[in-house]
Amino acid sequence: MNFNTNKLIQDLDDISILSNFSNLDYLLKDVRVVYLKEVELSIHPFLFISAKEGDMTSIPRWLSTILSKQGLIEIHDEDNLSYVKRALNRERISANHLLSAIDPDFYVRVNNYLRNIDERERESLIVSLNPFIASRIQKIVKLSASSPLVPEIEEKLSLEEKLLYKTFYDLTFNFKKLVLKLE
Repeated sequence: MNFNTNKLIQDLDDISILSNFSNLDYLLKDVRVVYLKEVELSIHPFLFISAKEGDMTSIPRWLSTILSKQGLIEIHDEDNLSYVKRALNRERISANHLLSAIDPDFYVRVNNYLRNIDERERESLIVSLNPFIASRIQKIVKLSASSPLVPEIEEKLSLEEKLLYKTFYDLTFNFKKLVLKLE
């Protein structure tokens, strides 16, 4: 079977590609865990774990998810619901023309959290996220229509939002060139 990876990537838009790579990066980062049982695990040559009950170490997030579902570890990560609620609140109280700061991996973390909660909680959080996303898009459109991405704005955006900002800016710039006949 011949699999064309170039075709796979060509079929994705820039934001999807960025999102996929951001998600991979997030899953590869270490997270602190406490072992609930003795664990011996070897994925040669990449990983070897020999831990006793009560030991605390850092392991890749992707592995922590698997071991947690098996009841072998407890993940010691920031409370994701509080993290998301704080971001929603900061955006809600920010001025109409100012973006609140979010982490570069904010949406990846949110999506990872959404995948791991029950349906009722997920629906409730999505309802809360919709005005947050709409507000941020409106601000990005307004800001990008008037200036290129500057460091003061860039540091407040997620990776996906940076790409969105640059895309809107380029489209707006090209539109102005077209209608004003600028060369």
